[in-house]
Amino acid sequence: MNTRRFFALTVFASMLASALVTAPPAAQAQEWPKRQPVRVIVPLTAGSAIDLVGRLVFDQVSKQIGQTVVIENRSGASQTLGAGAVAKADPDGYTILVAGSALAVVPSTMKLSFNVLSDLTAVGSLANVPLVMVVNPAKGYKTLKDFVAAAKAAGGKITYGSGGRGDSTHLAAERFRLAAGFDGLYVPFRGAPEVLTEIMAERLDFYMAAAAPAMPLVSGGKLQALAVASAKRSIALPDVPTTTEAGYANSDYEFWVAAFAPAATPRAIVDRLNQEIVKALETPVVRDRLRKIGGAPTPITAQAFAHQFKREVDINARLVKAVGLQPK
Repeated sequence: MNTRRFFALTVFASMLASALVTAPPAAQAQEWPKRQPVRVIVPLTAGSAIDLVGRLVFDQVSKQIGQTVVIENRSGASQTLGAGAVAKADPDGYTILVAGSALAVVPSTMKLSFNVLSDLTAVGSLANVPLVMVVNPAKGYKTLKDFVAAAKAAGGKITYGSGGRGDSTHLAAERFRLAAGFDGLYVPFRGAPEVLTEIMAERLDFYMAAAAPAMPLVSGGKLQALAVASAKRSIALPDVPTTTEAGYANSDYEFWVAAFAPAATPRAIVDRLNQEIVKALETPVVRDRLRKIGGAPTPITAQAFAHQFKREVDINARLVKAVGLQPK
């Protein structure tokens, strides 16, 4: 074999080897989902607002892709236990995270073993679930301004809680408190049921609760909804004003539920997942069931949600600093 021919064959072999190395991700992206199950990790307990939304949307996704989708609840450490597991999972589209807006908070409040921005990739938003400011009806507040006046008169003794230090319900309360200009005493709890119980027992003054667990108690007269923290009124509570409408600028705080995947997941798989989520959110059954738990579907591209997520990480970092929370 002459030298020129040998060199040509060597180059060809090298190119072929390179193609074989780079082909699998592309082929994998085109074939997804070729096996089952697709595992969706929810970093909170079953029955939480995030769990309800995740199950509702991915039940529909399962029907669309013709593959089994298994929901796995892995709660703990302000959603970071489950989120960390997904960040370290194989980036093949078969392990997905469904998390809430607290994921944009934890980089500022906790020392993490992973980076939410570089170790996870945003797949898309599922829904916004409004946070409702609830109090005990026995307090006798007619409006949000009545509450704020009482809070200012209390001289820092007003109490408020959340299902975990630094979670979305905590920061929503802090954002409102700062906007309204009153001091208070924050009390952390293990979860939403405990906080709601304390409000009903009049041992806690207010709570920015996710609409899903709060609405039955509001409709049953056990809780009073003074305002919602979202930018727009809730479809489920159309007569309840937003905190901004009530006169407190820069007091809104969006509570969202979204999907993420390991960072190295091929772009084609991420885009396919996003398309399936958007398709699911457009089905009447999903939209109707979301409305029943106070949620509003939020179809959005993966790229657009990635920008939103990065922006919220930065905004929450400034809010955590203003409140004085220290990472732990």
